[in-house]
Amino acid sequence: MTPALLAFSCLLAVTLSYGGVCAVSPFGDCRRCRGMGHALKTDRKGRIKRGKDCHRCHATGKRIRIGRWLYNRWARIYRAGTD
Repeated sequence: MTPALLAFSCLLAVTLSYGGVCAVSPFGDCRRCRGMGHALKTDRKGRIKRGKDCHRCHATGKRIRIGRWLYNRWARIYRAGTD
């Protein structure tokens, strides 16, 4: 097996795996708030309390995966072009 063929097969496996993840679970945890929907703050005594809502995910704690976003965009353009 040549190195190019091996690299291609590995890339194909990773791509298909990511496509499967995007199909099964289109939403992942927000990277900024780590899926909590808000920041964590500490008061003067050092106790943890709830902070402000996350602006990136709008306090849901979820974000759409890049692969799913690309698929949604492609499907929208395809539907608009076939009408």
